[in-house]
Amino acid sequence: MAKRKTKFVCQDCGYESTKWMGKCPGCQNWNTLVEEIEAEPAGRKRGFVTGGKRTAKPEPITTIERTEEERISTHIKELNRVLGGGIVPGSLVLVGGDPGIGKSTLLLQVSATLSERKERVLYISGEESVKQTKLRADRLGIGNDQLFVLAETDVEHIEKVIEEMNPTLVIIDSIQTVYLEGVTSAPGSVSQVRECTSAFMRIAKTKGIAIFLVGHVTKQGSIAGPRILEHMVDCVLYFEGERHHTYRILRAVKNRFGSTNEIGIFEMKEAGLEEVLNPSEIFLEERSSGAAGSAVVASMEGTRTVLVEIQSLISPTSFGNPRRMATGVDHNRISLIMAVLEKRVGMMLQNHDAYVKVAGGVRLDEPSIDLAIAVSIASSFRDSPTAPADVIIGEVGLTGEVRRVTRIEQRVIEAAKLGFERVIIPEKSAGGWTAPEGIEVVGVSSVNEAIEVTLGGISSGSPTFEL
Repeated sequence: MAKRKTKFVCQDCGYESTKWMGKCPGCQNWNTLVEEIEAEPAGRKRGFVTGGKRTAKPEPITTIERTEEERISTHIKELNRVLGGGIVPGSLVLVGGDPGIGKSTLLLQVSATLSERKERVLYISGEESVKQTKLRADRLGIGNDQLFVLAETDVEHIEKVIEEMNPTLVIIDSIQTVYLEGVTSAPGSVSQVRECTSAFMRIAKTKGIAIFLVGHVTKQGSIAGPRILEHMVDCVLYFEGERHHTYRILRAVKNRFGSTNEIGIFEMKEAGLEEVLNPSEIFLEERSSGAAGSAVVASMEGTRTVLVEIQSLISPTSFGNPRRMATGVDHNRISLIMAVLEKRVGMMLQNHDAYVKVAGGVRLDEPSIDLAIAVSIASSFRDSPTAPADVIIGEVGLTGEVRRVTRIEQRVIEAAKLGFERVIIPEKSAGGWTAPEGIEVVGVSSVNEAIEVTLGGISSGSPTFEL
């Protein structure tokens, strides 16, 4: 009998070594290498997992017929937006998020919408029994004879059930709980997650069945398991938001069939997740008028315009090195903008702590928010509030200039819909289009000019502005 070989595998990046090391050479993390027994070659060549021998031959790309596959609409507009228009048959989608954020709830609601249209759906739970899943379905008001529930963790048995049922959609909750008998490591390990995902990928591609995988996340917020897991699937969705708040953001970080810039916004209620059709009103509904350090920006998330509030707090530091903290924006961008304000505007911020936050738990990463951040910092530093009816849009350069941004007309139209009266935009973006009625468009060419327009002559007794 051949001696079984062992290896040490990093549980974060999948790096393999013949000996144990305290620090992984691949991802530089400590204490992540775990001993695993190498699987026998024959253990991976059983049943439908390998799909048998391949007989396909290469052919010229010009002779391949192009067919447009119809997407499966989930009747959840926010999810359809993130997926690029609906579920693509034969696709493998990975959904990640913190525990209790609403991943299982969302997928159970998706199952309900499809089963109501007589589409067969198979929901496989590796963490709950069928009775526990039934209790959650009753709480959400879900019940249909086309929705099948299975509590199973053996991938080979799951494959047999899928072949017998031939469903339209399969949901695996979660990928860290299922296992293959041919792989000797424990469920949730790097080897098991990789091999199980590979098995489900073959099922999806050969059978044309859409499969959703639920993935746990680490303390750093990334999906647990090797990085190759995200490379294997067609689409990676992250469910974001504070568990103790009601609003959730569904974001695509990888999508082979659509854009990765789209977001879907939901509100967690007693009856499940409900779509938020106008997120700007929610992000601005608690905004206080007349407060220094507040500015509203119109940001683009894919094809959607979202108006959010940027808050800044500038206070004298009590230590030698001032603190720079940011929530919802890149920390390095705050340091860059503050350097521009010091050099080009003359604000002595080097002895002040700076705290910048995007209200509502949204994360913004596009350049058009630079000018709103600069104005909010200047507003807090001077203790002079901005006008409640202003929206500020623009990218800031290192020389203090305000650079043009894309889709300016769409941003201004969204601001006008919410009742704002003035929008400050880059001067180069002010021409070539017509502003809607009821809103004033002001073009600025520098940060100095923008601060003068927004903060000059405004007192703390400004009239309140109702959204």
